[in-house]
Amino acid sequence: MTGRHKRRGAGRGRAVLAFLTAFGALAGAALAGAAPADAVQKRVRVAPGVTYEHFDIQAAKGVTHAHVLKVDLGNPRVQVDLLYAGAVASRAQVSRMADAQGAVAGVNGDFFNITETQHPGVEATGASVGPAITAGRTLKAAVPNGQRFGPELPPGTTTEDVFGVGTDGRARLDRLALDGSVRASGTRLPLGGLNQYALPVGSVGAFTSEWGSASRVRATCGTDTDRAAPCSTDTYEVTVRDGKVASAADTPGRGPIAAGTTVLVGREAGAQQLRKFSTGEPVEIEHGLVAATSGVPYRLALGGYPVLSGGRPLPGLDDTASAVRTAVGLADDGRRMLLLALDGGTAYRSGMTIAEVADTMRRLGSQDALSLDGGGSSTLVARKSGASTVSVRNHPSGGAERAVPNGIGVFSG
Repeated sequence: MTGRHKRRGAGRGRAVLAFLTAFGALAGAALAGAAPADAVQKRVRVAPGVTYEHFDIQAAKGVTHAHVLKVDLGNPRVQVDLLYAGAVASRAQVSRMADAQGAVAGVNGDFFNITETQHPGVEATGASVGPAITAGRTLKAAVPNGQRFGPELPPGTTTEDVFGVGTDGRARLDRLALDGSVRASGTRLPLGGLNQYALPVGSVGAFTSEWGSASRVRATCGTDTDRAAPCSTDTYEVTVRDGKVASAADTPGRGPIAAGTTVLVGREAGAQQLRKFSTGEPVEIEHGLVAATSGVPYRLALGGYPVLSGGRPLPGLDDTASAVRTAVGLADDGRRMLLLALDGGTAYRSGMTIAEVADTMRRLGSQDALSLDGGGSSTLVARKSGASTVSVRNHPSGGAERAVPNGIGVFSG
């Protein structure tokens, strides 16, 4: 299990996000993994252990331009961590998050709750789809498959799929499932969500100070199979402070959640269970993310969907719809990380299919790879020689950087 928490109520407040600042000159080695054979390549060193290159690729629907970061995770002075704006339900541009946290490079991350046109009057939270871990601390769990934003999932994949880097410094693809419960008056309720913009039908979800101040109403909209389904009319919310029920409401609220406080949101059967709670009643809440394959705790994890496994593209990948894409890959048994973002400039906007992305990551040397959010979100940043801040290296397809919930940051110092 990774990122497990046990609380009476919310327990002790969590540590405030520590922004990483990493500078200095290091010894590093050139990274292996060649660009595709048709590439016109330009490569520069960003920092010891980190290189940036860009090149043209002839894709099915025209020439696209690829931007790639290669990161030597075996370099003891190189680290990676989650870029995020300080709360799950918040967004910022990749360049701003990178500079705030002292990263030398990075890319955008997971797909996210970008709009609520199907639910008029409901606030779009900006929260990401999949699990998220930063600096070894769990931020959130995954929404149901039918509630995700982004292209259709390839066969056999789920919203629990993640790219992660363990405390051993090695990268992996894995799945992180929520394991949690709420205990009150001798009754144990399974926890269906943690800081998620969408809860499973009939469940109870926990929201902590990591969530931010966005409305929690969105968590009760849609169903496990239909994101656009109406919002539930049977909801209930209980605020647990210092291990006891402090207040309750029929409608999920909004606003910051104080340290030491957990807000429980229930829908349908979950709401009916929460209505049994009484003010002043002791409540015990536990939650954690359980890894499917790794016994090593994760320092960083974020969601996406796998496109390459063991050097082979996953079966059933779409080979018709081309778009601007972002992806992350791992090589040398997780000792190297590759970050790819396609250019969104007018001349290259035709992009690639997911099948082409998988093949490109394989040709770059990746053994496994995960597709991240694309389109207007695709952003790759890296410092130029002598600079103390990053520069956006690709052209975002919207003409400017989009605010996103998270990303992968590269630190060298």
